[in-house]
Amino acid sequence: MVSNNGMESENPTERRLTELEIKASFAEDLLEQLDKVIVRQQQQIDALLREVAELKAAPPVRDGDITAARSLRDELPPHF
Repeated sequence: MVSNNGMESENPTERRLTELEIKASFAEDLLEQLDKVIVRQQQQIDALLREVAELKAAPPVRDGDITAARSLRDELPPHF
């Protein structure tokens, strides 16, 4: 019995090969997406390393200094 569906007319080897090609294509796309994520993350890491280096190079801040940056974690909210 012959059907109009092209997939049914293929032999099992051709069908398996087609399925493997489809899976390989999806795997390549996923690999490309992951590569872009890794590149973006590395750029973020590099930027953070530069920031940390700048903070380490900055002159130390004394507690009595009026211009000292205060951490919000050190301050209690008004209701405490």
